[in-house]
Amino acid sequence: QLQACGGGLVQAGGSLRLSCAASGRTFSNNAMAWFRQAPGKEREFVAGISWNGDSTSYADSVKGRFSISRDDAKNTVYLQMNSLKPEDTAVYYCAASLRMVPTSTRWQYRYWGQGTLVTVSS
Repeated sequence: QLQACGGGLVQAGGSLRLSCAASGRTFSNNAMAWFRQAPGKEREFVAGISWNGDSTSYADSVKGRFSISRDDAKNTVYLQMNSLKPEDTAVYYCAASLRMVPTSTRWQYRYWGQGTLVTVSS
């Protein structure tokens, strides 16, 4: 129901935009988020956006570099990633929450996309 895309290989300092398209149902009343998981590490919260787009939250590690947005007309959530660093290398997952405002807690996200790999070379 959630399809993430846009990952790839980029040099440090570069940019990528990830997209997450929903199908089969709408998530216009749900908070949405991006998580990521690097090899050998736990899946971690990256960014979240409220159901109406008025509220966003970010992990400290990406504040000022990443930006989350949503277009409910297209049933799509985006993650604009700028000034990428090698430590941003991970599989990125989009998720839809059971709530209307985002949290960093994994268990509050009911629906998950399949992940898209982002590799940042130094």
